[in-house]
Formats: sequence, C-alpha cells, structure tokens
Amino acid sequence: MIKNIIFDIGNVLVDYCWKEHIARFGFTGETLERIGDAMMRSPQWNEIDRGVWSNEELLKAFIQNAPELEKEIRLVFSDLSTLVRERPYSVEWIRSLKKEGYRTYCLSNYSYRVETEAAHALSFLKELDGGILSYKVHQIKPDPKIYQMLMERYGLKAEESVFLDDSPANIETARALGMQGILVTSQEQAVEALDQLLEGC
Repeated sequence: MIKNIIFDIGNVLVDYCWKEHIARFGFTGETLERIGDAMMRSPQWNEIDRGVWSNEELLKAFIQNAPELEKEIRLVFSDLSTLVRERPYSVEWIRSLKKEGYRTYCLSNYSYRVETEAAHALSFLKELDGGILSYKVHQIKPDPKIYQMLMERYGLKAEESVFLDDSPANIETARALGMQGILVTSQEQAVEALDQLLEGC
C-alpha cells in the first residue's frame, strides 16, 4: 500500500524556465542557446545543486565554457529569481493528497540561490510533510545516498512510497531502491498516472 508521495520539484511542481530567464536579460537566438550551453546545460550546473562550490567557483566554470560571453553569463547569474515558475495546481494537488491520508515529501536537486531568490515560486513547500533539497546535504540525484537520507530521516519504507520525477535516471534509482516510480512529462500526465497507481493500490 502506498502511504508516501515523494515529489521532485523542477518540471514536476514548478516549470524550469531557463530560456525565459535568459531572455529576460535581453538575450535571444544563438546567444541564448550558447549561454544555456555554458550554464544550465553544462555538467557544472549540477554543482549549484550540490551546494559545495561557491558562487565565484561556479561563475569561473561557466565562463570557462564560453569566455567570449563572460559579461552575459555574469548578468544572467546575478539574479536567479525568474528561473522557475510554480505550476498553478501544485498546492491544490498536495493538499488533495494529504486530505486522502497520504504523506507528502520532496526530494529535489535544488540550489540555495534558487530556493531563496525564487521563494515566491515555492509556496507548496509549507504544505509538505518534509523533504530534502540537495544543496543542504551536498548530494544529488541519482545517487542512491540522497534517497536513503530521505527514507531514514522520515522513517519511510520504500515499498510504501512512490516517487515522481522528470528524469529517467532518477526514476531508475528510486525503483532500484524498491519504490514505485512515475516519470513526469507534464503535470496533467503526472496527476493522472498517480491517480491510477493509487487506485490500483
């Protein structure tokens, strides 16, 4: 029986709007894509979520990916408040699950910068029963350690839990640990898939 619903945040409870964020600073077309490659689509972006590197170290790594765009990268990185946008149904979705008796948690690769600067897009956090943001524990998905931290912190059983995430690799780890997993492609699809799973249980 499923008792615990565990949510990723990006592209599950919020829209990850990195292109809109870059465009906000006036960059479009090829320049926008190159900034994205140097920053959000680079391997180094994982380190902002891991929470170990300083802002200066992160900037240095992004700039090394595209030295000719140093000015643009510094500008885009100066304010991350528009990087995510809360999905309109997220709070209601969590509340409805809790009314049905389920406990709700988050397990997300998430940075201190975005949590604080885009706090307006995270109103659902106060509705949850708990959770782990990666920067606070210096671990990121799909490493099993961060999943195990969540399980141990809240006394959760894997076989009583379902995990929703937009990354196949993250879902694979959850399933390997004994959880149910739902790969999210949209909020509508995720709601329907979760309802079907819970009805089946």
